[in-house]
Amino acid sequence: MDGTRYETWHELHRRWEAGEAVGLATVVSTFGSAPRPPGSAMLVTPDGQSAGSVSGGCVEGAVYDLARQVVQDGTAVLERYGVSDDDAAAVGLTCGGTIEVLVERVDRETFPELGALLGRMRAGTAVALATVLDGEGADGHGDGGEGGSGGRRLVCWADGTAGGTGRPDLDERIAAAARRLLARGRSGTVRPAGGPRVFVNCLVPPPRMLVYGAGEFGAALVRQGVLLGYRVTLCDARPAFTVPERFPEADEVVVDWPHRHLAGQVAAGRTDPRTVVVSLTHDPKFEIPLLRTALRVELAYVGALGSRRTVERRAAALRAAGLGDEQLSRLNSPVGLDLGGTDPAETAVSIAAEIVLLRHGGRGARLSDTTGPIHAEGREAALDAALESVRERGREPVRGVVGTAS
Repeated sequence: MDGTRYETWHELHRRWEAGEAVGLATVVSTFGSAPRPPGSAMLVTPDGQSAGSVSGGCVEGAVYDLARQVVQDGTAVLERYGVSDDDAAAVGLTCGGTIEVLVERVDRETFPELGALLGRMRAGTAVALATVLDGEGADGHGDGGEGGSGGRRLVCWADGTAGGTGRPDLDERIAAAARRLLARGRSGTVRPAGGPRVFVNCLVPPPRMLVYGAGEFGAALVRQGVLLGYRVTLCDARPAFTVPERFPEADEVVVDWPHRHLAGQVAAGRTDPRTVVVSLTHDPKFEIPLLRTALRVELAYVGALGSRRTVERRAAALRAAGLGDEQLSRLNSPVGLDLGGTDPAETAVSIAAEIVLLRHGGRGARLSDTTGPIHAEGREAALDAALESVRERGREPVRGVVGTAS
């Protein structure tokens, strides 16, 4: 989950604890070049403030007004905005996509499960929020039919649940579908075994970026990591340089030998396949032990700064330290994309661009030089949701996975 979504949910919880009623708008499906993925959220507070985003600006005004209305009348609304609709064109969704937005009132009565949800999030647990979108119970007041059942939300994590629809059999099917999506970190809509249409919002802790090297390049990369939604740690073994005041954006500043710090993070279970490690130390006595540790762990990205000559010397030293070709192939060095810049800020942008490129499988080409759809991730997310529905429904046609609500 990106940092913006994380902050939005914490602000929602703060208002919830204060007893306020807040309008929460959540993107539940997208099609085409939609600007924000499923799970993107915006809240509107009683004093008229807003936080988060559902469209990057395209339909924020219309959703804002709808959220204020929903807070007043208490009736959840599932609204669709797309360029094929006259109303959608009027509110400005001109980017070529369609988004479906669930707008609901959130307070202690309508969302009693929020405390359990935020408790898990604060503990660093990946958690899924499953919300019934159609059928009886979609408004939170169903009478026990197959579509609803008296409740509309189920909070689900690896070994437990909170809330529920009131139907244990339906809850089991929803939980199974939610955990499959949670394992992939993908939010999307499902229809478990012919039951109601359900949106599963996967809320996972922000990925981590571990930056080793307390210099100007490290400070610049910390800023980029924060902008990309990472929880960023800056680590260096030199106390004189590794002071929090030099890295105000970092979530954590640590004085330790880089390889010892990383080994401790791995042993404590604080790294995962989304974690990014970048070495900016320039010093073999720090760098070689660090990279030897990093390249033996399943991480999203391992990069190291250096010239071509440094890269050759580093590779030889790592081979001498026992690393093989497969492990060395995972090292991105010289780090970053060739953007032509050389100063710390430009180098940090180059590194961040390479991380984004590899994370999303991009081509690295200028968009103005290409044709076809821009947002490949949107197509993949829609396909994932469709495949999930096929798995749940067997050979039945897929209905209501993306696009207009049922």
